[in-house]
Amino acid sequence: MDPIARNLAVVEAHIRDEARDPAAVMGLYTDDIVLEMPTRGLTLVGRAAIEANYRAMFGSMAEVEIIPGTRFATEDHVVDDCTARFRLTGDGVANAPLPVGSPVELRLMHLFAMRDGRIARETVYEGWRRIG
Repeated sequence: MDPIARNLAVVEAHIRDEARDPAAVMGLYTDDIVLEMPTRGLTLVGRAAIEANYRAMFGSMAEVEIIPGTRFATEDHVVDDCTARFRLTGDGVANAPLPVGSPVELRLMHLFAMRDGRIARETVYEGWRRIG
């Protein structure tokens, strides 16, 4: 498979499945994966830390809607811009800038560094806004 098409397919699977089944997407990461969310001051190293974060984070969201934006790739990077809408239902989103109970619109810009068809580093820039 063409490396660019492969990278796009890996990121598509990640975005589609991370909330539904965090364990299922761990195989899309390299062994030395780093996930950084600078807006909330978080850096997670390794699959176990990332999976635990996803379980807590997505377990604290309801009525989730993802609105795709732009996605493009090179042989070693994928950029994904999308918007998520949800209701924040718990405290599992570390350093969330809005209180539990808030209806949220979250603009997400993902920068994925890819290595051998897997995600080696994921940097997520977030723009939080209370809606409704």
